[in-house]
Amino acid sequence: MKQVHLMISGNVQGVGFRASMRRRARNNDVTGWVKNLENGKVEAVLEGEKDSVAKIMEWARKGPSIANVENIELEEKEPEYIETFKIKRN
Repeated sequence: MKQVHLMISGNVQGVGFRASMRRRARNNDVTGWVKNLENGKVEAVLEGEKDSVAKIMEWARKGPSIANVENIELEEKEPEYIETFKIKRN
């Protein structure tokens, strides 16, 4: 079990990033959450098996086709055994 905390910057809001990430996470048995930040970034926590988390992280480097990901800050954390993947609202 692995958990990563991501801060994604670029043109990543208003482009379907959160919904796409939730769909891909659920399809790969990855739990956690994703939310928009006031500074224009997207924050996410991904938790699951190493290979499954890696698939979502690889997708996040590009995001949806209309997104423009400029940078991802990544921090590995201890798993919290989150039960589902959701979009957090501010």
